[in-house]
Amino acid sequence: MSLPERVLVTGGSRGLGLGFCRALVDQGSFVRTIARSRTDAMDELEGTGRFEFVQGDVTSDADIERFLEGARDFDALVNNAGAGIDGLLAMQSLDAIDRVLDLNLRSALVCAKWFVRARLGARKPGVIVNISSIVGIRGYAGLAAYGATKAGMLGMTRALARELGSKGFRVNAVLPGYLDTELSASLGMEQRGQIVRRTPLGRLGTVDDVTPVVLFLLSDAAAFVTGQEIVIDGGITC
Repeated sequence: MSLPERVLVTGGSRGLGLGFCRALVDQGSFVRTIARSRTDAMDELEGTGRFEFVQGDVTSDADIERFLEGARDFDALVNNAGAGIDGLLAMQSLDAIDRVLDLNLRSALVCAKWFVRARLGARKPGVIVNISSIVGIRGYAGLAAYGATKAGMLGMTRALARELGSKGFRVNAVLPGYLDTELSASLGMEQRGQIVRRTPLGRLGTVDDVTPVVLFLLSDAAAFVTGQEIVIDGGITC
């Protein structure tokens, strides 16, 4: 399985994004990531000489432009940056709704736009992996805005696969379920227990459960895979 030489990853400072960066660097790829703040975990990655950190916010077009400088020389893009807000939609502020739409969906569209444009200009194909969520295919109370962004990423994935297939691009999506990461740390023990009981495999997922699937989709082993949505949730949606 051969991985791309150079990969762009949004939101690579922690959680899934950091896991993707580590795995890619370990496999010999050069990775550039953008995140709002630096974390200590990045020191080890930078020491390899195959990692570059761009400090910025993917909701800023200017920061995205800096992140995607020289994108024509990168083979793949992983749209991972995102955050969740929960609570009843009727009680959420318009600012909070706008923020989650900009961070989770608009940023992915903008990054894909400029990545594709750069690769087309270089007459080279590319690979895009969008990190969506099972919330994009199942209804969960209190996650209307978040679910809308993750469902939107799936529509984006299918449309771009059709739009760019003739140019040699592949575009796929990964839909993680409930993971044992910082994002789930706010769940109470009762909530976590309920999720585990509803999951056929009997546990929360981990970054290591998701990373191999993303590496597969980025690699030449997935050369005939595009427009697909791969669920990684321990069976909770089955």
